[in-house]
Amino acid sequence: MKNEERLTATIVPFYLAEQPDIAGRMIHEIWGWDFDELEYNHDYIQWLFPINEKSAFNPYAPVLNNEVIQRFQTDSRLQQNLLQSFNIMLKFYGLEGNMESDRYIVTKAQNYKIRAKEWINFGNHNYLRITRILKCLMTLGCESYARAFYQCLQQIYKEETQAIAHKTFQFWTDAACS
Repeated sequence: MKNEERLTATIVPFYLAEQPDIAGRMIHEIWGWDFDELEYNHDYIQWLFPINEKSAFNPYAPVLNNEVIQRFQTDSRLQQNLLQSFNIMLKFYGLEGNMESDRYIVTKAQNYKIRAKEWINFGNHNYLRITRILKCLMTLGCESYARAFYQCLQQIYKEETQAIAHKTFQFWTDAACS
């Protein structure tokens, strides 16, 4: 089995907490990281938010195939764990998600201004992470969550046009509206 196929085959067991990622970390360990660990570790994001494109930055990242996508779209445990990963990243960005009536909404949390200082600045690597998160959610059956995140990002972009390039916002738009 080629390395890429092996990595793809490990994403479901990783997400079900049955085996570690390639660095030996279980998903629950990553979920327990503090903000500094989430900021300064760069190889976990592809495991928490896999997409169907090879990573330009991590050659050991899994790549989704149709079988894995189908499994995520139909397995409630995988969906629940994906949303746990999403909520952790929302907190990292100083955001929060809540159900209002029958609709999921993402808004700024009380610590948003503090957290925003960490990731809203021109050319920040978290902008790439956000694109990945949006793509992943859209691909794996969590479109309403991706769109709610995108709606919040639209407002942030309007407020932060000096720090978020139009090209970055276009990547987010393309990811959330595909």
